[in-house]
Amino acid sequence: MRESTGVYISIPFCKAKCSFCNFASGVFAADRIAGYVDRLCAEIAGARASAARLGAELPEHVDTVYFGGGTPSLLEPRVVERIFAALRGEFTVAADAEITVECAPGQLEEATLEQYQREGMNRVSFGVQSFIDRESASVGRLHTGVECLAEMERMRRAGVGQRSLDLIVGLPHQTVASWRYSVDEALASGAEHVSVYMLEVDEDSRLGRELLASGDRYRAGAVPDEDSCADWYAEAVGWLGDGGVAQYEISNFARTGCRSRHNIKYWQRKPYIGFGLDAHSMLRSATDPMGAVRWANPDEMEGYLGLGDGLAARALPGVIVDRIGRREAFEETLFLGLRMNSGVELERLRADFGALVDEISPSLAEVQEAGLLTQEDGCLRLTSAGRMVSNEVFGRLLLEPVA
Repeated sequence: MRESTGVYISIPFCKAKCSFCNFASGVFAADRIAGYVDRLCAEIAGARASAARLGAELPEHVDTVYFGGGTPSLLEPRVVERIFAALRGEFTVAADAEITVECAPGQLEEATLEQYQREGMNRVSFGVQSFIDRESASVGRLHTGVECLAEMERMRRAGVGQRSLDLIVGLPHQTVASWRYSVDEALASGAEHVSVYMLEVDEDSRLGRELLASGDRYRAGAVPDEDSCADWYAEAVGWLGDGGVAQYEISNFARTGCRSRHNIKYWQRKPYIGFGLDAHSMLRSATDPMGAVRWANPDEMEGYLGLGDGLAARALPGVIVDRIGRREAFEETLFLGLRMNSGVELERLRADFGALVDEISPSLAEVQEAGLLTQEDGCLRLTSAGRMVSNEVFGRLLLEPVA
């Protein structure tokens, strides 16, 4: 059976940088945007040669395309047209491909929407984060809750088949009541898909750094405690499920038939290739049937543009390459698969990796005994408690290093 690939397009431009954001994105001048698009299209045009040099198999056919960022909705129509022309010049995009565009509410001009739809866009993902204006404003979001609902309705009228929105639990000033309100508004909006993320606290965002330093800038002092956030996340799983938007992955919920086909590729280790700043890729190894090649583009604009090298000097700029062998592939298959509620088929795992399953049998028994994992109907699945501490579970299931 012919295998297809997913394509991720990184558009790292924003009107304003949110304080919680730990992605490679920001506010750039117009001339920098033009140069970036030149580089992006050159990278797409050189994809097949680049994959061959890395020893990876790049399928010709594409069945999912995801524009992420940043704010891809800020692109001008002619730029959207140019990027799709580059994409179709290198790949055969399926007529029924899932094509997603991330949008900031209130930042998608009608002409840009129409151009994306001409190119086949059939799914939008809104970075709502909260329907409470005070919470949104506290982290630098520029929209209101009313604008978010209006944008969802606008997409429905425009004929966009699937509308997704993101919510974050743990924002400054959030309470259990305000969190319930945001979840209820997400359901009332008619969204076919909802993603729920816990606020990430790390060194890669301004708010995260302030929290780690026990400071009070960026409303860090108004961030709810971790235990409350964990409780609210667990409650949201129930609220969304009761509203017909069922959990299918740790952070993702969907109505029937509306799961993100693109994101499922990540969790099932299907091929995908990313273009642009900080874009990541995973393709099959051309020499090892169970192996893969992963690589990541630079996360600094200057590094991605390859200043001084010229756009045609190389098809992929200064990438970080990781070659995945059989043991690493086993761990990835297990850990990524366990993120999904459907879990991992034990028989399939044994068929693909044999005795490696036996190596972790004692650890599997331990996490099952701890109530973090179940084995039913031939599948390994995280319990609701296991999903709350998934990284801990994965750490306990790691293979012993080979000397």
